[in-house]
Amino acid sequence: MKPVYFDTQKVNNHHPRAILVGVETNQGTGPPVGDSLDELSGLATTAHYDPVAHLTQRLATIHPKTYLGSGKVEELAQAVKHHDAEIVIFDENLSPAQTRNLENLLKCNVVDRSWIILEIFSDHARTSEAKTQVELARLKYSLPRLTRMWGHLSRQRGGIGMRDVGETQIQLDRRMIRDQISKLTKKLNRIHKEKQTQRKSRQTAYQVALVGYTNVGKSTLMNCLTGADTLVENKLFATLDATVRKVKKNFPYPILLADTVGLIDKLPHDLVASFKSTLDEVRNADLLVHVIDISHPHYRRQMATAESVLNELGMHDTPTVNVFNKIDRIENQQDVEEMRRLYPDAVFVSCRKELGLDDLRQAIVRHYEARLVPYQVELDYTRSDLIPEIRKHALVVDERYHDQTMTLDLRIWPHHKARLMELLNGYA
Repeated sequence: MKPVYFDTQKVNNHHPRAILVGVETNQGTGPPVGDSLDELSGLATTAHYDPVAHLTQRLATIHPKTYLGSGKVEELAQAVKHHDAEIVIFDENLSPAQTRNLENLLKCNVVDRSWIILEIFSDHARTSEAKTQVELARLKYSLPRLTRMWGHLSRQRGGIGMRDVGETQIQLDRRMIRDQISKLTKKLNRIHKEKQTQRKSRQTAYQVALVGYTNVGKSTLMNCLTGADTLVENKLFATLDATVRKVKKNFPYPILLADTVGLIDKLPHDLVASFKSTLDEVRNADLLVHVIDISHPHYRRQMATAESVLNELGMHDTPTVNVFNKIDRIENQQDVEEMRRLYPDAVFVSCRKELGLDDLRQAIVRHYEARLVPYQVELDYTRSDLIPEIRKHALVVDERYHDQTMTLDLRIWPHHKARLMELLNGYA
């Protein structure tokens, strides 16, 4: 297949020109190569590169030295020269040897999808925790790729001992990186312990986590439900840190809502591991609200990707509400009605126009009330003033009055039993 060229007249010349490369294998387990390259183009743009062309190849087996076949590598080299490209971005992960060999043949920088995602995360990290998480993932990614950084030593000068000098420098750099990885890991462990302490203090509240593919509108929904000022931008991975806020608008119960990092196809494993404390907000949730951009042409694949990552995190048994966002962008509303029939338990909203938000609130309340357990309290009439306080912690199902006392049949969030007992004992 010939390389496909974009309209380079629209390219921002201030950003490095990039050629994107995708491969379709016989396994066919991932998304179609065209769709995946479209997403890679968005990632490259977010990372401040200008995609000027893309090239694809169908392979029965991956070439161990160059990933692509020799003929396709030659074609790619011609495209690099034709476009004066400064970088080639592969949609799949490359081994360090493949990267080194391709750079020698193409005479330009070669990176893969994982590195682009790491660049975006590095650019968007704001807090100390996020910066530490991203730096740790970058170092783990870079460690096995140091050899190509020092390959110039043997070419630059000849003579006895020059190879040893290069090898010594690599060893020093590896030791420095391993030391830095160790320091960052210890720092993240301390942060993780602090986060665990914070989570323990929130266990008395019902915890809801917003999850989903990147750029589907989670942060906007967070702001709609909580009145928070979470960053909202129309770009990939705008939110990296988990933001937790109390839901205040029209909710009868204490509910905490967490906005989490977006998910994506082929998310680097080191990045997932580094974001452990952030993803723990998902693991500890009582309810997941899976936000889906119904206006995206590949929303079904995005749904499947998010569900796959959540399953890897062990969340397959956590109650989930599917929320189809951006219904205002669907021109044919019959398509929305068809989706309602296909997903009768889902909620359909438009955060931008604040449509369907009451339906979502009711869905969250239903899930909350389904977790309530029965509890009974008997009060003297002299303590009837406690009833308003009791209602803050429990749902009063029935009230029965006797000669000297009253009996309240309650449904209560399990973690609130201790608080209720403290309340009653405090007025004993």
